[in-house]
Amino acid sequence: MEEIRLIELKEDIMTDNNSLAAELKKMLKEKKTFLLNIMSSPGAGKTTLILKTLELLKTRFRIAVIEADIDSTVDAEKVALLGVKAIQLRTGGFCHLDASMVKKGLDVLDLENLDLVIVENVGNLVCPAEFDTGAIKNVMILSIPEGDDKPLKYPLMFTVCDCLIVSKMDCVSMFDFDMGLLEKRARKLNPAINIFPVSAKKGMGMQAWTKWLDREISEFICSPA
Repeated sequence: MEEIRLIELKEDIMTDNNSLAAELKKMLKEKKTFLLNIMSSPGAGKTTLILKTLELLKTRFRIAVIEADIDSTVDAEKVALLGVKAIQLRTGGFCHLDASMVKKGLDVLDLENLDLVIVENVGNLVCPAEFDTGAIKNVMILSIPEGDDKPLKYPLMFTVCDCLIVSKMDCVSMFDFDMGLLEKRARKLNPAINIFPVSAKKGMGMQAWTKWLDREISEFICSPA
């Protein structure tokens, strides 16, 4: 019997992706454009948070949004109604974005005249965490109805993110959700993670979140290439 040859495709894919992501980060630094990657499960409130963030920051920064979905343009249409440039990436079945997909969106934007590009990744707590998109910062949203045990079930997502936004805080009293326990579990995986409890719908906590983002963007733009 002939020897079976094993080819590790995932390793090759990750190597290629990480190389392109590094190139994107270098390019973004040269152009002084801050790329923010937002991840969450479906329904956690990514689009609502993005829309409220745009309302608070669009007079401070020149912003565009890259929306990613398996199908539909509904989220990009909501962004465009605010007068913000929106690009829709239709993944056609892919459950995540990688650096090559994000590059396709960046290629049609005038980065010379943008301070911030927000990427709304595909709704998923697994695959998006594995792929470096070239983003300067990664953010994940966890909604109150999802429960405080998600760091135990999806540790990689909490590990790779710079910021955790706990959304839908206006309904926390309706659920068995322990904020202190969530923070303990998240910081065990990622001691440096920034945590912001918010209700984008009610405006709760949005000032703290956008203040952090404003500072990160400003430092990035002002630091030498």
